[in-house]
Amino acid sequence: MKKKMINEIQVFPEPLIEFRYGQKMEDPHDGLALFGPLDTDEPSHPKNINYAVIGTEEGITAFQKWSKLIMGPILSEDGQTKMLWPPFPGFEAVFNSEWSEVPSWKYRLGRSNLINASRNNDPKKRAYDVVEQYLYGISLVNKKDDDFNILICIVPDEVWKNCRPKSKLQEGWGDKISSKIIKERAGGQTSLFNQWRPEQYKHSVDFRRQLKARSMKYGIPIQIIRESTIGLSREEENINRSMTFLSDRAWNLCTSIYYKSGGKPWKLLTARDGVCYVGVAFKRQDLGPNSRTACCAAQMFLDSGDGIVFLGDEGPWYSLEEKQFHLSKDSAKKLLSGILKTYEQLEGKKLKEIFLHYKSDIDKSEFEGYLEACPKGVKLVGIRVRLQRGEIKLFREGSRPVLRGTFWKESDRVGYLWGSGFKPRLQTYDGWEIPLPLRIEIQHGEASIEQVSKDIFGLTKLNYNACRFGDSEPVTIMFSNAVGEILISNPAVKDISPKFKFYI
Repeated sequence: MKKKMINEIQVFPEPLIEFRYGQKMEDPHDGLALFGPLDTDEPSHPKNINYAVIGTEEGITAFQKWSKLIMGPILSEDGQTKMLWPPFPGFEAVFNSEWSEVPSWKYRLGRSNLINASRNNDPKKRAYDVVEQYLYGISLVNKKDDDFNILICIVPDEVWKNCRPKSKLQEGWGDKISSKIIKERAGGQTSLFNQWRPEQYKHSVDFRRQLKARSMKYGIPIQIIRESTIGLSREEENINRSMTFLSDRAWNLCTSIYYKSGGKPWKLLTARDGVCYVGVAFKRQDLGPNSRTACCAAQMFLDSGDGIVFLGDEGPWYSLEEKQFHLSKDSAKKLLSGILKTYEQLEGKKLKEIFLHYKSDIDKSEFEGYLEACPKGVKLVGIRVRLQRGEIKLFREGSRPVLRGTFWKESDRVGYLWGSGFKPRLQTYDGWEIPLPLRIEIQHGEASIEQVSKDIFGLTKLNYNACRFGDSEPVTIMFSNAVGEILISNPAVKDISPKFKFYI
């Protein structure tokens, strides 16, 4: 049966977020600067951020300069960008929390040892050995009497550059090994002549994701910062890297640090009580081009803005024909049951509606598994959300791009939402290309496509890892790859935290 084409276009109002005193604003910069974070007057508010720093001598020195800087105001460097990158008033002025110029504890890493480890031609070994050096420092933190809110890990730019999935070394040492040998070693193969630890080959080649995964067992969130990010001027940075102004970096880093330290910067005013959103992510296992083996993970976001993460089953979820991922009925049931059980342990509030967000299609059997796990009387809706590339572009008269929040209703179950675009509050478009829409399709269950799209639009404002007006994708989709990579690419890690702040 052909879908009825509706072709209605409207612009959703910008979702409001709530701050101290119940004040409601569009822009988190405005709300935090004028009123302070949502939890300022709550017992859970972190009144003093107790932190430790791990890095090289140069990195620690740079961060202490940065710490001194963020204690006071940081002005915008260009008067024309004050709307987009406003001045930073200072950490205590913004978050009503004390920030010390000097960390409670610091651990120095040998710079030459760190960089040398990052130049190993074996990508698995270099990431593992670099992470080992940071983990040793983190393990010492656990032996201190202090209760730390957060650990700051400062990373040299060369180490960051060398320990990425597609890194190419300019100068390296050691044997270059093939992907076939890496798989054999990950499977436990040993040799009479060479010594290696199979565990090295059971972790991600991405330094950041591996450190996030392996540090969870210590129970303290970490903030990873590149040395160039905290340079006091562009001359001091001396690195070929495009960055925003210092005031913007202060807003982003400090908001992330505050959230990971236990604070709640803001909450979504449009969130509906008893409604949660579950983003499902997949990661295909690197077992050859014809392998169907994949793992899945889910992240659940609540009306409070908090997030819960759960690891699902490994199985033949990848379809070579469709090039999509589908869980079996039993695994889908197990995944949702697990995350709902974790939710009950951490929140315990009664749910009314659950919305599943997928990048790929959700098949009938899969959804039936989710239905079996869904509590009685709770509404379940399966939605596919993905950026629509190349096929659809929307223009308006003049030189300015489409407005953020523009919604095109194609049918009662399909719509297109522009999460990026011209922002009237900022009087600019902060992107580089023609804004792309999100294609939103209700594949299972009954719901209003307008309400579903408004909910997804609201979720573009729940990124506590930065202080931005709004993202182009909802938090359920935007972080799905990162969460999946941290959990699924590090199968040797067993101590997994369900709290979202450990993954961003």
